[in-house]
Amino acid sequence: MTLWTYVVPIALLVGLLLLSIRILREYERGVVFFLGRFQAVKGPGLIIIVPGIQQMVRVDLRVITMDIPEQDVITRDNVTVRVNAVLYFRVVDPERAVIQVENYYLATSQLAQTTLRSVLGQHELDELLAEREKLNADLQDILDTQTDTWGIKVANVEIKHVDLDESMIRAIARQAEAERERRAKVIHADGEYQAAEKLVLAAERISEQPSALQLRYLQTLADMGNERSTTVVFPLPIELLKAFGSDRPEEKN
Repeated sequence: MTLWTYVVPIALLVGLLLLSIRILREYERGVVFFLGRFQAVKGPGLIIIVPGIQQMVRVDLRVITMDIPEQDVITRDNVTVRVNAVLYFRVVDPERAVIQVENYYLATSQLAQTTLRSVLGQHELDELLAEREKLNADLQDILDTQTDTWGIKVANVEIKHVDLDESMIRAIARQAEAERERRAKVIHADGEYQAAEKLVLAAERISEQPSALQLRYLQTLADMGNERSTTVVFPLPIELLKAFGSDRPEEKN
């Protein structure tokens, strides 16, 4: 027997052994099929696969960050906007992720785009701009429910950017300016109302003490006769005015 009689079988055995060895990392799992039928989910570590009889599909269990492309959305108040978002998900059931869907990454991407358009189209523009956290939660719940059969868990959905037309931006600016003017007028009117109430209280208090009106009269004269003023003010007693008022002839019947 020659040397090749031993070398060839040993080389074939070594090659078969190398083809059979699979090493899976900590974040990977292997879905093993035996003659086309699902057998088990294995890993991490060293896995032995019989070539030709068994097949293995690697599945990554880490969180996947997916950028949802910009979508044209028509809001409930008929405003066209362009919205993009980011989706965070991971595989929690490798068996279903391989068997139930052909390409879970592509399927999740397409589902996220259609869900983004349909959900945001049910809200008005003001809600889209002001209630972003609520919309993110709604999108996450819908996507998580629909991808559960694929063995996928949606961790979070975040709306990144809402792009508006220039005309709509100017309209929003005018609306904000009008709102600020309205608030300023309300505050001014409220101040006038409070001042009127204080004046009524002051008039009632002065009517109880007539001498207080005389002091107020003197204070006003003191404010008018400052150092730079050339006006000479002569105080007129209020009692004198009352005397003139009491001497008016009574109206005849």
